[in-house]
Amino acid sequence: MMVDLGFVEKCESWRLESRFFPSKIGGKPAWLNLKNIPEEKNLHCDYCKEPCIFLCQIYAPYEDNENTFHRTIFVFICKKSECSISNENGNLKVFRSQLARVNEFYPPEPPIEQNDWRNDISVDQWVKTCYVCGILAPNHCSKCKSVNYCCRAHQIYDWKHGHKESCDINQKISKYSKLLFPEYEIVIEKEDAKDENNANDVSEEEKEIKKYETILQEGGAGTFQNEDVQNELLSMANQKEDETFSEFRSTIDKYPDQILRYNRGGNILYISAENKIGEIPKCSECNGERQFEFQIMPQLLNFLELENALKCIDWGILAVYTCTKSCVPKNGYIMEYIWKQDIIEGNLDNTS
Repeated sequence: MMVDLGFVEKCESWRLESRFFPSKIGGKPAWLNLKNIPEEKNLHCDYCKEPCIFLCQIYAPYEDNENTFHRTIFVFICKKSECSISNENGNLKVFRSQLARVNEFYPPEPPIEQNDWRNDISVDQWVKTCYVCGILAPNHCSKCKSVNYCCRAHQIYDWKHGHKESCDINQKISKYSKLLFPEYEIVIEKEDAKDENNANDVSEEEKEIKKYETILQEGGAGTFQNEDVQNELLSMANQKEDETFSEFRSTIDKYPDQILRYNRGGNILYISAENKIGEIPKCSECNGERQFEFQIMPQLLNFLELENALKCIDWGILAVYTCTKSCVPKNGYIMEYIWKQDIIEGNLDNTS
């Protein structure tokens, strides 16, 4: 089955707004359904009970279903390191939203990629959103009454990071909070197509793979920019490897900067033979089966600008499962299932 690969690219911020149906990382969510967006209680981290922060979204319509003409998957994560528990998913949330071609938010014709095209299409035209994180915000600053928040924690955060100085003059300090991840576009290319495009450049590809293998053998700086991810992968590579990790490494070696693998109805590319996904819960909306749709790779950590690499969120892979029928959500968004598989040093003991 053909796999689509996701890569990070910088682009103008206006291209990542809802009106252009983006796939993106960081910033605030570019909501699809603009009226019935998730609120704080939907996004509570299971451990600290504070709302998870937007990580990324993937625009993934089903072409053969009128109800999924537009379809986006949204992933959120708690930024607290203490909530990033090995092989546990309580710090992660994922939502699915979809719309028919004819809907109340967007015109049926494709968008025109110009900055001034349909600037009236915005979630703020329908609901009030949190100034810090972009989710539904029922509360506002009691003093200036011009800035909204989803919860007390985000109001306090904003007060300490700028709103205290701007409140009296009724002015917002900045567009994006430092609590959010940096914003990038995710561009999608088919894995097989990339192989074909590189068919005439085999020598260069071989050089890159040879260079990577040499780095692994010598223990030097690798392709991965995130030091923790790099060290863990190098540590695993320098010991006797199980077949699962060998397959993982040989697959990502071809395109080591891939941050996402989309393979709806296919199989996960596991990073370890240990702690694989067990029973997948059924869809909470229709009670139907769920299927694997895509996975987020550890390379994404390179782009999140985590302040302390030794005390931060981490993962081996994040696997997203969605309703096989992609049933129509009753309230705009429905929670789907996400699982985290980590790179654990202890796993290596079982392979020696």
